[in-house]
Amino acid sequence: MEPTRENKCPLHGVGVRPDHLVGRRLTRIITSRHLYDSEPPSGPLDVWLIDSEANTTHITAGSDWCLIVEMAPPSMGYAMAESGRIEVAPIDAESPLVAYLGKSVRAVSEGTTPHSGRLALDVTFASALRPGPETSACPGSFRAIFTPTSLDLNLT
Repeated sequence: MEPTRENKCPLHGVGVRPDHLVGRRLTRIITSRHLYDSEPPSGPLDVWLIDSEANTTHITAGSDWCLIVEMAPPSMGYAMAESGRIEVAPIDAESPLVAYLGKSVRAVSEGTTPHSGRLALDVTFASALRPGPETSACPGSFRAIFTPTSLDLNLT
């Protein structure tokens, strides 16, 4: 029986514990992004981590700024008339998340508050290559910290 979690979002509940990712290799990452006219895409709005056991962990921000973590397949993209469209696709070579593909998850931890639920998900990976103009190896571990306001930019 899973222990009761006191820190839950009043709107979205506690979600799933991301512990199932530990020891698994990340095989695919899919994101959703907002596209509008000729502006650069914004987002990601959602991130789906697909592991070596074919489980899909969906990470997104709730309307109340909690961080939602659930087991769910990627959604379909959709048009929003004059407001642009939402595109759902695998990450491209420019994404900071590309460094995690093929890497094993070493640990996960969550940042929570009593009245807001999950506010951060910290995923620690084995060594990876840091993307950028001068790709370099990162010794030890590599971390992705997902927060409601930044699903792919908090890389350490």
